Amino acid sequence: MKIAVTYENGQVFQHFGHCAQFKLYEVEGGKVVAEKILDATGSGHSLLAGFLMMNGVDTLICGGIGGGALNALKQFGIAVHGGVQGDADAAVQALLAGTLEASDAPNCDHHDHHEDGHNCDCGEGHDCHCHG
Repeated sequence: MKIAVTYENGQVFQHFGHCAQFKLYEVEGGKVVAEKILDATGSGHSLLAGFLMMNGVDTLICGGIGGGALNALKQFGIAVHGGVQGDADAAVQALLAGTLEASDAPNCDHHDHHEDGHNCDCGEGHDCHCHG
């Protein structure tokens, strides 16, 4: 199993489509056996979904994620655990323990509307507030 986490400074990054780094975890027998940080190539949900697929990822842990990104990831067979906040390593351990509180539904509905320079501040729950 290979798990990717949207990553920034040890935390789960909160906007999948603008993620600059992923932390990848290789899991065998329910335990992390290797981990590394990868710089993402490009931005936007289609490019990032392809990047994860090319790196053999089968599971993603992330913060805010929209419907388009979920569809792109599902096309590549990648399971999504969205709406996660906090420490990336702790999130992976919670996933492995079966205690991760996450969702496989979109939790940000503004991801396709950022051409105007707005930033998405996806926080707790399913609310997404864009601001310039």
